[in-house]
Amino acid sequence: MARAILVIDVQKVYTGPASPLHCVGNAEAIANINAITSAAEAAGNLVVHIRHVHRADGSDAGRMFDFGGEAGELGFVAGTKEVEDDPGLKIPAGAVTISKQRYSSFVGTGLDQMLRERSIDRIVVTGFMTNFCCEATARHGHDLDFFVEFLLDATG
Repeated sequence: MARAILVIDVQKVYTGPASPLHCVGNAEAIANINAITSAAEAAGNLVVHIRHVHRADGSDAGRMFDFGGEAGELGFVAGTKEVEDDPGLKIPAGAVTISKQRYSSFVGTGLDQMLRERSIDRIVVTGFMTNFCCEATARHGHDLDFFVEFLLDATG
């Protein structure tokens, strides 16, 4: 079985201690992600580096920020510090980088087609946040008939 390691949203918005979306224990999760991607690279597995980013005008945000029934403040804006990768994250040189605008890494990114073109049938989910983007990607991947490995010690 061919595997792809998905590194989802390891961005400062989740790792900065002052961020309202700060994930406790992120340093340990990032260390585990780094170990996994290093081993994956050595084994010849694909690593997909995924970042959540929106245009400043919000034209690509859709319903993403409708919390409590009202439009919320736009987040994950391109060019801001919050969307930068955490400095502790080590992405292998051969990784593929994609940007997403929804919780699931499959929506509007071409990820499904890219994986199928490489005959990948198993995804390994790592990153942030466990209960939003990681979960949505895992469920969506399952619905697309990928085998899904969800690594609790490499998510947060």
